Amino acid sequence: MAMTGSNDISSRTTLSEINVTPLVDVMLVLLIIFMVTAPMMQQGLDVELPEAANSGLTVTDEPFVLVVKKDESIWAGSANIALNSLRTKMGAIMETRTNKQIYIQADKDASYGFVAQIIGELKAAGIHSIGLVTLPLDKK
Repeated sequence: MAMTGSNDISSRTTLSEINVTPLVDVMLVLLIIFMVTAPMMQQGLDVELPEAANSGLTVTDEPFVLVVKKDESIWAGSANIALNSLRTKMGAIMETRTNKQIYIQADKDASYGFVAQIIGELKAAGIHSIGLVTLPLDKK
């Protein structure tokens, strides 16, 4: 009988491992939820507003500037570009450049919707670094 008593003690040891399977299941479900909902939350246009301090931009390559006049004409340097050909022309130009940033210098009287169409065409051409050029606010 002494032999069976020693076997009973060894079979009564406590399990000291933590079961992490439920934790992993919950984390995977949360990951899937965030992966599905994150693209839905990015609906606006990316606009980086200037800082209040007078710090200029440090640009290593000459920036590419699109000028939008109030009569809704688009200019790249001295060349006039139509809106329907903007995607193909900007895509071809940006393939050869190392600096993939475009700055839009739009007249304050230009239509907001027209500038939004230009930004949409640039994003469709694969250009995602778009900035808006503004003047500093006059402090009186």
